[in-house]
Amino acid sequence: MAAAPERESFRPETIPGRHVVLRRHRAENLRTFLRWYQDPEVAGLTRYQQSPLTQEEIQRFFYSRIMGSDFLSMAIHLRDTDRLIGTCAFSQLDGDNGSTLYHITIGEHDAWGKGYGTESTQLMLRHAFTNLALHRVALTVFEFNTRAIRSYEKCGFVVEGRARQAIFRDGRFWDEIHMSILLDEWEARGGGEF
Repeated sequence: MAAAPERESFRPETIPGRHVVLRRHRAENLRTFLRWYQDPEVAGLTRYQQSPLTQEEIQRFFYSRIMGSDFLSMAIHLRDTDRLIGTCAFSQLDGDNGSTLYHITIGEHDAWGKGYGTESTQLMLRHAFTNLALHRVALTVFEFNTRAIRSYEKCGFVVEGRARQAIFRDGRFWDEIHMSILLDEWEARGGGEF
């Protein structure tokens, strides 16, 4: 296993892509987070409870996880306009075992289905496997979030398990799907060439 990454390589200032640029979050992004996570549709895709987060919950989440040092959280900006459209992060970084959990939210409805989430995920995977020397990136996603599942599969994630009927939404129970991608799978797909 490679040595633990230096703090600066772990938390880069920017990760540029073709259509998006990932940037470290700034305190002023809280205003946008408040709007995103009080939106019932965004909340419904990202949390077990059907109700949106309260303002206090969003502030706690933002300062502890997004601005905190235990997560690698990046703001997703459109490259051409610098508009903030989402957020992505690694949590539970385990250097001993070379693994992390991945999270992403595209908060702007008009940015859904345009490939920005897929590109952001590809950029984060490249960072995980090249700069952080990780072996495995995992995530969970609700079964009804088919758009996200397609994006993750496009990036090379595979289903490795399910928490059966873990969430009740829209009058029925749905599975929570566990997915991951390994370093050798990522390399076999071209190692971040997209």
